[in-house]
Amino acid sequence: MNIFISQRSSRRGRRTRAAAIGVTVCLGATLAACGSSGSGSSSSASGGSGKVGVSLILKTLTNPYFVSMEKDAKTQAAKDNVSLTVAAGNSDGDTQTQITAIDNAISRGDKGILITTNGDAVNAALGRAKQAGLFVIALDTAPNPASTADITYATDNEQAGKLIGQYAAAALDGKPAVIAMLDLFNNQVVSVDINRDHGFLEGMGVDPGSKTENGKEAKSGKYTGGKGGTYKVVCHQPTQGAIDGGRTAMENCLSANPDINVVYAINEPAGEGAYNALKAAGKEKNVAIYAIDGSCSGLKNVTSGEFAADAVQYPGKMAALGVTSIAKLARGGSKPSVTSGKSFYDTGTALAAAKSLDGLTVQSPSQAASACWGS
Repeated sequence: MNIFISQRSSRRGRRTRAAAIGVTVCLGATLAACGSSGSGSSSSASGGSGKVGVSLILKTLTNPYFVSMEKDAKTQAAKDNVSLTVAAGNSDGDTQTQITAIDNAISRGDKGILITTNGDAVNAALGRAKQAGLFVIALDTAPNPASTADITYATDNEQAGKLIGQYAAAALDGKPAVIAMLDLFNNQVVSVDINRDHGFLEGMGVDPGSKTENGKEAKSGKYTGGKGGTYKVVCHQPTQGAIDGGRTAMENCLSANPDINVVYAINEPAGEGAYNALKAAGKEKNVAIYAIDGSCSGLKNVTSGEFAADAVQYPGKMAALGVTSIAKLARGGSKPSVTSGKSFYDTGTALAAAKSLDGLTVQSPSQAASACWGS
């Protein structure tokens, strides 16, 4: 959300049971100063022991994914002597309140901004921030264009998709795959949506057929992952990364083909909604659901068998590293750099599954839970 466009209360789908997580939520307020972890002057001294002003601007504070960013950023800010101001949109897609928060960061004299953008409408404001000397770090998903931020800290979403696709192919053990693809949108292009969808197909050994669009793969043929076998892609349905969206999408897919045995879900909430639809249809025991997120509640779904596997990511790490990077830069340190061979700083991903399969590096749900987010 990348995906994390979820609404865990219904959800991000996320991409629910852990909806608000009991945090301070500033949702109806003007984002002038939703909250701050620091005390004292808001001026952002850059040398010596003075506090460095940093703004963390999130999509929302109802999504556990972003709540984990807030939590870890505040913890790191205390360690780095950073005055952290936290702001968030009132809903996914709310760019105006994010723009207000960016302008406030400029007015305060903050040294940097960490942001999970709600859309391209914030780009001009981020441009003003960079012109004013603020260092801009995008979290989770690169803005469009990526150069709108100075650097992006994110999961390699294509790699996350590949991990669960490789697991799905290996788990099939040569059996035919009847696949439902539960994406984020079908009416707009979002990088996390494309990267995860394509990564899953690539992990299965299926050519996505396009670098920029979902649903362009051949709808039937042979997958080459694992032992290989035949496949059918019976649907690409939008979920908006939410539980309700996942359920509706799965119902539509079952109407198209009741023999589905593999479900790709853009995130955990979409996967949870899919499971609910499958259970209502009495098919949950014969279908493997593959999701991406790595939340604590999602890993419990792996343990219970609701999910066959989950690709984990580390949103809190993204935010904590961002805080430290801006603090170091403000105190005379060097600018952070991207991961070698990539256009962003990769904060890592891993495959979590209850069952190990030959040739794949798999964490047990309990191992992955040591770094999970949410509750």
